[in-house]
Amino acid sequence: MSRRVLMLLAVMVCALQFGTALNAQNLQLTIRDVQTKVVKIYGAGGLRQMEAYQSGLLISPEGHVLTALSYVLDTDDLAVILHDGRKWTAEYLASDPITDLALLKLPDEAEQLPHFDLQLETAARARPGQRILALSNLYGIATGDEPVSVLQGVVTAIAPLKARRGAFQSNYRDEVYVLDAYANNPGAAGGALVDWQGNLLGILGKELRSEVTGTWLNYALPVYAIASTVDEMLAGGVNSAPTALPPEVPTHTTESLGLSLIPNVIARTPPYVDSLRRGSAAELAGLRPDDLVVFVNGEPIDSHMALVQQLDRIENVDPVTMSVLRNGELREFTLTPASADDSSAQVSKPDTADSTPEE
Repeated sequence: MSRRVLMLLAVMVCALQFGTALNAQNLQLTIRDVQTKVVKIYGAGGLRQMEAYQSGLLISPEGHVLTALSYVLDTDDLAVILHDGRKWTAEYLASDPITDLALLKLPDEAEQLPHFDLQLETAARARPGQRILALSNLYGIATGDEPVSVLQGVVTAIAPLKARRGAFQSNYRDEVYVLDAYANNPGAAGGALVDWQGNLLGILGKELRSEVTGTWLNYALPVYAIASTVDEMLAGGVNSAPTALPPEVPTHTTESLGLSLIPNVIARTPPYVDSLRRGSAAELAGLRPDDLVVFVNGEPIDSHMALVQQLDRIENVDPVTMSVLRNGELREFTLTPASADDSSAQVSKPDTADSTPEE
């Protein structure tokens, strides 16, 4: 290989490395710029494990904030914290029950703020497979001048939203961006979905389950679908009260499933099944005394308390999948809530181990 070819290859490698470094630097600058336009919102909550925080987007230099309509806004002491730690009490202006969005206003002294442009004519649109960034106060990590969290992923689909929370269906049924990033966990509602150039693509929605698959959705409402509604709220054309604390959604318990564990006497008491209520979901699914529960809905279970806590995260209208160890074998069972009844009869614990389980 000639010296000229070697020099050419060296130049190409250097150019590639320089381009990669430049792209990484540009992405960092883009993220920092977007973070200045996402705010942290603190309000009502703290009851029944309801988070008292969420995210919002600055959409005007005068301090208009677009966010998710939720119980968090149902307070007279609604705090909004900017990226630099400045904190103001926000005024609730309007909301739209169809898109589940709300509009807040910071005090008059909050002027010339960095903000997103929600003009429908210039709104960026994403396509399936496009790389995106989701920025929000995920899990309430950012409390002062800390930057909001950033997740990267792709748009996996653009499809109508068919979702619910417990027995309550989402009012919004139009198209959303479905994401492969875990972008809709506590605190993320109202956050920003942007492309890698920092253009706003949508606003992150609330925590909802798919009516089709039953899984939690990661999605965002597209700017092109909500821009006209936001304009109407800015003009004062839409106005309704904030959403109050939602009705408590019952969750599963060992009792509701007809499952009794051995007494919880030490810090990590193993989650062994002690007895089953006759005719209960647990018995009809095939569980037996002396089964050791090791997974619930795919989550590892290492103690009595871990099992109780995991069941408390599952709404009582949803089935529960349990994996147990029985005679050295891992078996999986699905407990269907509709199978449970109010019978108080018990299946007593056997005197000897069941060496030949029935199928």
